Amino acid sequence: QVQLVESGGGLVQAGGSLRLSCAASGLAFSAYPMGWFRQAPGKEREFVAGISWNGADTTYADSAKGRFTISKDVAKNAVFLQMNSLKPEDTAVYYCAKARYSYDFYPGGPRRETDVGSWGQGTQVTVSS
Repeated sequence: QVQLVESGGGLVQAGGSLRLSCAASGLAFSAYPMGWFRQAPGKEREFVAGISWNGADTTYADSAKGRFTISKDVAKNAVFLQMNSLKPEDTAVYYCAKARYSYDFYPGGPRRETDVGSWGQGTQVTVSS
């Protein structure tokens, strides 16, 4: 059974940084593209960042480009999201996501909800102005 457990969320002032972690178990972690999505109050869940199964390719939402960095550590079975220069509009619940299919089915990682096979429970990020 796949389990994805996020951590690292919290309250931070605008301009600050947070590093989200997602610990994965119950899957051949090295074979799967991974991603981060977020859902702000009253809004649809949206793509933030994705990474290919081997970590060679990454993709970002326009809102995340230049500020967020996704990475994958196969030895730790973990995926990370480094978030810098945070803005109040980044406030949301952030979800770790495992791609539905392995290897190169999703270059750059899952980018739509239909690409996702498993979700974490989410971690709250709140950015104060």
